[in-house]
Amino acid sequence: MFVYMMKRVPITGEFKKALPVLKKIQAAGFEAYFVGGSVRDALLEKPVNDVDIATSAFPQEIKKLFKKTVDVGIEHGTVMVLMEGESYEVTTFRTESTYQDFRRPDSVTFVRSLKEDLKRRDLTINAFAMNEMGEIKDFFGGEQDLYDKVIRAVGKAEERFHEDALRMMRAVRFAAQLGFDLEADTFYAIVVNAHLLKNIATERIRIEFVKMAMGKHLMQGMTGFIESNLYKYCPGLAQAEENLEQFAKIEKPINKERHVWVLLLYYLRIQNEKEARAFLKHWKLSNQLIKESTELHQLFLHRLLYDHTNATVYRYKKDLALDSETLLEQIGKTGDKNAVEQIDKNLPIHSRDELAINGKIILEEAERPGGKWLGLALEAAEKAVVTGELANDTTEILAYLKDKHYIS
Repeated sequence: MFVYMMKRVPITGEFKKALPVLKKIQAAGFEAYFVGGSVRDALLEKPVNDVDIATSAFPQEIKKLFKKTVDVGIEHGTVMVLMEGESYEVTTFRTESTYQDFRRPDSVTFVRSLKEDLKRRDLTINAFAMNEMGEIKDFFGGEQDLYDKVIRAVGKAEERFHEDALRMMRAVRFAAQLGFDLEADTFYAIVVNAHLLKNIATERIRIEFVKMAMGKHLMQGMTGFIESNLYKYCPGLAQAEENLEQFAKIEKPINKERHVWVLLLYYLRIQNEKEARAFLKHWKLSNQLIKESTELHQLFLHRLLYDHTNATVYRYKKDLALDSETLLEQIGKTGDKNAVEQIDKNLPIHSRDELAINGKIILEEAERPGGKWLGLALEAAEKAVVTGELANDTTEILAYLKDKHYIS
């Protein structure tokens, strides 16, 4: 038996925009509800950016109801409905069979029961359903858990974690994001089943780890992550308990993913760029994020010892230089973003393209074939202009290159 919560959610914003989809399904004789994180966030009076809809209608029935649909996961009951310039994922109520790999169900069965559908969800605070009037159906005590600020698995925690071992990471992630505590039985089930995380793709673990690290209540999430031994089944962290305890003490919220990785590298005491790159690659980061993170890591380590100069701001660019100041503040030191802004403002050039000479001009003046020397000459001129040794003037730069014997 479900319990209607006393509190109603105002049907505004994303809910209001999606309401025509809900009503059209209901008008055809089916049940339809807003479900999942959007309902939880609305109850917590947090911003709702997108909504998911669950229905008793089967996928083919949804496809007949709407003119424009996309089969985004039809084998699992999900159809994307395109309506009035928006897209909405509509998923049929379903039950799932046993899980042989701790990741995916062996089979999915479509059902007409909302309760049966919500029983398979991970946490009580994610198992709400809301109708078109903003009334909340709560089968599993999620309202009380929101009030008590508790993370609790739906039903038997061990069963939920055997269905999808990533749910253990989701539990500690929500603890970090919401500032909630792990309920005792849920925490115990994570401790017992932490080893199952090794069955989960690193990419999926990484997403949850980053969300946890960027949560406003990092210590609460990291405490569960460490004490449950989940960390032992994450790339490169098996022997890093004390390092992670230091990482957990970061007080200011982390706002960028590359900051997560640089701070983690710092607390793991990884300084070598090659070692840092290997660690990040083990976590399956994109090449671009590895590049950004390793560059920022090297700049941050430099900044721990030295102030910024024209050369560092020019080389790493203003964004990374400002990031290095933010990272200093994250570890309790004093950053100086104003200094970065001032240096950047006063740089004579911001890229080699702005240099008053180029390879063609140098070749014409040198009257010799190009070669490795030409690149070295441009590099020398660039460095001299950036550091203020030279004005960014063609005649002055050519005279400098002659003096340095790059050209005769």
